[in-house]
Amino acid sequence: MIDLATLSEEALDTLITTRLALAGVDLAQLPEVADPATGVPTRAAALESLRAFLVQTVPQLNAWEPPVASPEAAQQAAAPLLYPSIATAWAPGSEGSVA
Repeated sequence: MIDLATLSEEALDTLITTRLALAGVDLAQLPEVADPATGVPTRAAALESLRAFLVQTVPQLNAWEPPVASPEAAQQAAAPLLYPSIATAWAPGSEGSVA
């Protein structure tokens, strides 16, 4: 896993703009100069805030584990994974099940 705190600002900006572009968000739409009438953040302010979020908050969220006593209970209490476990391939009724 990459330690986000060790990345340069340029690398973080590239990561942020790429992820946002994949989601259809274009930071180039934000103004270069602050407009107090609208309160819209500048591009630089948005990137600064997103860099801080990546470096400070994401590692804390990633390190969270459910407070349970056993590994079996932890598996049940954990948040769902993006990809199913390799173990589901061996579960009865699963497509590709060996049993």
